[in-house]
Formats: sequence, C-alpha cells, structure tokens
Amino acid sequence: MRYLAFILLLTTFIACKKEEKDVKPETVAKKEVKKIRKEFGFVVDSFQVVHDTIKSGDTFGGLMAKQNFDAAAIHNITEKIRDTFNLRDIRIGKPYTLFMDKNAPHDLKAFVYQPDKLSYYVIDLRDSIVVHKKKRPVTVKRRVIVGEIEGSLAGSLQKEGVGPALAQELSEIYAWSVDFFRIQKGDKFGVIINETYISDSIYAGIKNIEGSYFEYKGDKIYAFPFKQDTLAKTYDYYDHEGKALKSMFLKAPLKFSRISSRFTPRRFHPVQKRWKAHNGTDYAAPTGTPIMATARGIVEKAGYTAGNGNYVKIWHNKTYSTQYLHMSKILVKKGQSVSQGQIIGKVGSTGLATGPHVCYRFWKNGVQVDALKQKFGSSEPIKPEHMSRYETYMKPLKKELDSITNLKLNNNK
Repeated sequence: MRYLAFILLLTTFIACKKEEKDVKPETVAKKEVKKIRKEFGFVVDSFQVVHDTIKSGDTFGGLMAKQNFDAAAIHNITEKIRDTFNLRDIRIGKPYTLFMDKNAPHDLKAFVYQPDKLSYYVIDLRDSIVVHKKKRPVTVKRRVIVGEIEGSLAGSLQKEGVGPALAQELSEIYAWSVDFFRIQKGDKFGVIINETYISDSIYAGIKNIEGSYFEYKGDKIYAFPFKQDTLAKTYDYYDHEGKALKSMFLKAPLKFSRISSRFTPRRFHPVQKRWKAHNGTDYAAPTGTPIMATARGIVEKAGYTAGNGNYVKIWHNKTYSTQYLHMSKILVKKGQSVSQGQIIGKVGSTGLATGPHVCYRFWKNGVQVDALKQKFGSSEPIKPEHMSRYETYMKPLKKELDSITNLKLNNNK
C-alpha cells in the first residue's frame, strides 16, 4: 500500500514538472510593434522627406524645376491645381515639405505647403495630379489661472505659464478701470480662458476669455463678456453687478509703460533747469511706442512747437480736451475724427524732453487738471430685461473664480 502511494505521488510530481516546462514564462518580452509615423497623411518611413521654408525669390515653378520637372510638366501641374491653390499666395518664411521616392531621391511624389499653423495644401503627384486643402485637428482646453502681481502683469502671468497675449487682452478689457502703471505687488488676478491646440500638442493661442477679475486698490473688479443684443458681433464686458467696464476715457494713452513724472504744481524741469508747474503726466516708453486717443473726439491741433515737440490736441466735448506731447511721429490731421483707442502718434523725445516719453495733458472746462484723479461713469449697464440671462451665465463663473482663488492664494498664506 505504501509502495502504491509512493508511485502515485511520483507520477503527480513528474506531471507537474512537465506542465511547468510547457508554460511560457511571463517575463518573455513581446515583440515590439513598430509605431507608424505620419505627416500630412503620408507614412514618413515610406519616403525621403525634406522640410524647408520659402526663401526670397522662390516660386512654385522654381521649386518644381529643382526637382527635375520640365516647363511642360510644371505648366500641367499649375493648370490642374489653380482653382484650389493660388500659387501667388506663397509667402517668404512659410514652411513646405517634399515627399520623395525613397529609392529615387529626385522623384517627387508630393509637395505640402503650410500658409499658417492650422491649414496646409497637399499636391499629390503619385498617380494623377490632385490638390487638397486640409486643416489640422484643433482641440480646446479650458484653464483657470489665479495669481498675485509681482512686478508687471505680463511677468506675473508668465510665472503662471501664460504667454504675453493674455496680458494684452486683459489690459484691453480693463483699460477703463485699472491703471496698469499703478498696480502694486500683492494685487490679485484670476481668469478663465479657453486655449486652442493644433493636433492636441501645438499651442495656437487663446480662443476666448470666459471671465476674470482684477484686485486693484482693494477692490475686486470682475469682467464677464456678454451680448445684450444676441445678434451683435462683439461682446462688451460687465462686472458682477451688470455695470459696464467701459467709460468715456481710457486710464492711460499707452498700454504698457511707467509713469516717470506726475501732475504737480512744482517740479524741477530737467531741460530748463528751473522749478515750474508740470501740468501733465509723463509716461516713459521706447521710441515708436503707439500712443492712443483716450476718448473719441476731433483733432483740434496737430503740429510742432519748441516746447511740446510734435503734439496732438483732441477736443472731446464742451467739457474735456486732451493733449499728447513729444511724439516722434504724428499719425492724424487737424479736423480728423478719432475713436477711443485709435493710434494717433508714436512716442518720441521731440521738444523739451530728455528721453522718449509722452506727456499726457487733460483739460476740464478749459483748466488743466490731473488726469489720474478724474472719475467717469461707465457706459450703459445691462438692461433689466437681460439681467436674468446675464446672472445665469455670470454667477457660476464668479463662484468658480472665487473658490479657486481662496483655495490657491488664501491657503498659501
């Protein structure tokens, strides 16, 4: 009996060992599958691919001639693609790609031209001459950014991983309510943006701003885009109470700069070397920086004097006038109507000036006053009949901005 039991045990052991030999170890690496790389719909490894850019003097015909196409063949190609691809639109600096036969490097199979980041033309020469205009797939990613000012708005946004374009857009939104020359360290900001990406990886810029706030002089100024007229082409911006951010005058005639001298009854003049009143606000900026009209009006004067240099004076209404001095270039004429934000000249150092800047002067009822101390009402607020629709849109965005701000900034203190 013991012998029989031993035989059974031995048989079982041998069978188990055999099964173990038959089982493939899990650690055996699977054969790696080679990833197929594609560009513009072509399998890259099937061609010899050359990337280049259009240079001065390049033409489509010239590029084809370099690939051994004769005049008759080039004419045939241009005739077949002319209704889809205007070859005169080829511009210097734009990229193009050549897909050539791998075994015959001078046998061009396809030509791809990219007029912009989003679109491209494919001229397929393989079987018959075919041209397609195609667009890369675009994705939109939503992002909420909050932070504190540490220097300039652009620098603070860059620290949050955002490019200068957003600083430009925010400066335009808040041009009537925030003086960006007087923002201080510790002022807070928050913005909800939608950013576009080409092929899910190439950054293509900001699609739109859903909402934002800027904490300035202790006040939190919200801005939400909204159309009171749903058929309107553009948005206006309103705060959390439905008040318009626009007002009669912009806060400053330049978008980004610094105040180098303020309105004062007594200042030592750097050129005349004597004490006198300075009836304006100086904004220092590089020569050539655009100067904007701070409100719509009519050009009352545009010319040159020894003290003012090149200057423009604008009549806005019977109460207000503004003047812009020391321009390097005047871009408007006397009697011309100008709109708010219109470029009227360029920063310079003409007249009595030691460096490039614009002296901005402000008249109220014929008397020069400090522009920085003036207060103006905003444009038309949201009408009562649109308020419910606006609040439905605005309140969730405001709540989101406030909650993320509290989470990120207040918890870091």
